[in-house]
Amino acid sequence: MQVLPAGPDALLVELPLPAEVPLLYADVCRDLTCADLVPGARTLLLDGVADLDAARDYLAAWVPAGGSADRVGPVVELPTTYDGADLDDVARRWGMTRAEAVATHSGAEHTVAFVGFAPGFAYCTGLPPELSVARLDRPRARVPAGAVGLAGEYTGVYPTASPGGWRLVGRTEARLWDADRDEPALLTPGTRVRFVEVTG
Repeated sequence: MQVLPAGPDALLVELPLPAEVPLLYADVCRDLTCADLVPGARTLLLDGVADLDAARDYLAAWVPAGGSADRVGPVVELPTTYDGADLDDVARRWGMTRAEAVATHSGAEHTVAFVGFAPGFAYCTGLPPELSVARLDRPRARVPAGAVGLAGEYTGVYPTASPGGWRLVGRTEARLWDADRDEPALLTPGTRVRFVEVTG
């Protein structure tokens, strides 16, 4: 971990693993006073830190395994039909049958590490590093809303129709972004996500 100054009352934490971001995010939310927290792929920005020295000491002592029972986020289940255009390709890359690939993806507990790209688009960790898959060489001009895709170590769900280069493995009818809800984004940092296979 590296902690860098990012302004008069802000710190930028660089972490070695994407899966550590939601863990640190949850712990900082619980233990430190900050005006804002902004998670990224391997970073967490602490802005408006009340006590910089105390925050630096806290971060120096932080370990990913500590206090895991206290950092459990809410669970959102996404009913998912696994019929994506790239599912067979992903299964081949994983050295699995189609059914095994579906079982592997739906059997993992994913965690929202950060959000970006589009309102409501959550980058979820949870698959083993060896199952990382590259983005498409040529992005699609249009990916439908609800498409479940893989890119690198992440799983994401397109909240609205847009161009995209993720490998599509399925789709969900869940509404990822609704400006009329109290919390417009269904998936926020720290949320645990389960992709539940829809059959029949």
